[in-house]
Amino acid sequence: MMDLGYNTLLVATGAGLLGIAAGVTGAFLYLRKRSLVSDAISHATLPGVALAFIFMVALGGEGRNLVGLLGGAALSSLAGLAVVQWLTRRTRLGEDAAIGAVLSVFFGFGIVLLTVIQTLGAGRQAGLETFLLGSTAGMLRADAIVIAVGGALTLLACLLLRRPMTMVSFDAEYAATQGLVPARVDMGMMALALAVTTIGLKIVGLILIVALLILPAVAARFWTERAEIVALLAGVMGGLAGASGAVLSALAPDLPTGPIIVLVAAALFTLSLVFAPERGVLAGAIAYMRFRRQVHMRQGLLALAHGHRVHESYSRRLLGRAGLIRADGVVTEQGRRLAAWAARDERRWSYLRSRPEGAALAARYDGLTPIEDLVTPDQLRALDDAIASDGAAPQTRGRVPEGRS
Repeated sequence: MMDLGYNTLLVATGAGLLGIAAGVTGAFLYLRKRSLVSDAISHATLPGVALAFIFMVALGGEGRNLVGLLGGAALSSLAGLAVVQWLTRRTRLGEDAAIGAVLSVFFGFGIVLLTVIQTLGAGRQAGLETFLLGSTAGMLRADAIVIAVGGALTLLACLLLRRPMTMVSFDAEYAATQGLVPARVDMGMMALALAVTTIGLKIVGLILIVALLILPAVAARFWTERAEIVALLAGVMGGLAGASGAVLSALAPDLPTGPIIVLVAAALFTLSLVFAPERGVLAGAIAYMRFRRQVHMRQGLLALAHGHRVHESYSRRLLGRAGLIRADGVVTEQGRRLAAWAARDERRWSYLRSRPEGAALAARYDGLTPIEDLVTPDQLRALDDAIASDGAAPQTRGRVPEGRS
């Protein structure tokens, strides 16, 4: 078993708590369809970091004090968020355009300030570039404790605000009738995103922190329809990505921490995208193949019922494998029974869809579901009697023969 060391475990714990807080916060942002706001917040932190460094150096202090740098980042990102909201409310710009304008201007200003800092004698070894992609190399024990405590407090705030955030995310108007103020709840979400972004600068970096907010939430959404479970799974995935990414970065110190954490989160997203039981790509492919098989089987049976030969190759293979036609295309006895059943089912549906009283049931017609699966035996007999009285009696009565596919 590898010996990670106390400092590495401390950093991994801080990154894990940050990941949990980011996952849970990102889940509510995703459900509220405000994920991209976190992008503006993250890019707006850079000038705050640079200005905080310059201010602390001017006062004769330690320019790389993490608490001071994070404080500057928080003020700067808060200003960026305020500008986004002002542009959205007071101008004709949409939120996406406002976010693009703010993140580019603030980030460009931050890069200029970093260039200026490198010309200062006190700033040549500042190492502020680590805030772009994140780094745990050289992180002090006090820095790790600050990040861990900040992540824990943000997670606690998410837990306390989960009910109003859930209500506003799904139906802001209903939440307002329950005494909530959606604008204030939105500001609470933005404050949580700001806190996660600020705390995560040292580990993930301002460029990639948005990925830690979005990827776990999107991955979790593949697995469930319930908001509470989405937030829980997003927190678990975010925590796993943060902790494992920090450990991998410590084992390979030449690799930046932020990209590794994001790659782990991307791997979890990819696994969810492919293997989620209902919304995943694999489940969708299986459902499509099952649907395609049902359609071809149904159409093949209807063709047999009308005395037509089946020429479509896939339909012929399905009917042949099921023992419904021989290799030369001749219908077997079982094929005749199932073809008669399919034709009878289609006549029942056609009759029902032509009657106003059957509109509710006819709305469920999909061309594949047997009508006998949706009605009681008594209703089915009544339907057959009605068809017979109109001179369009089914050939036979009863349920589908054994072997229906």
